[in-house]
Amino acid sequence: MASEKLFGLHATALQLRSQRMMMLASNIANAATPGYKARDLDFAKALDLAKRGAATEGAIAYRVPVQASLDGNTVEMATEQTAFAENALAYRSSLAFLNGRVNTLTRAIKGE
Repeated sequence: MASEKLFGLHATALQLRSQRMMMLASNIANAATPGYKARDLDFAKALDLAKRGAATEGAIAYRVPVQASLDGNTVEMATEQTAFAENALAYRSSLAFLNGRVNTLTRAIKGE
């Protein structure tokens, strides 16, 4: 794949971080839904699977709550918000790296 040669694993990492962000946002949005089971993406495992060309669904797991809710919901807001904030920071870092790489390639193409 051409993007892998140009951007390395950062393009894949950005996609995985985006997928994880949507999953965490879904957990937060369903914090009051009875019986909702929080899920998360093990980023390191997903990246390893992606490097080998395998599907990343195997890196998705249900979160085990520290304290179970009476209605069966496993979302713990503090955990979800912390994971979301950490993931957002990592997403921005990957995006900044890719942006720098694109700028470098653009300057090289223009001969600057």
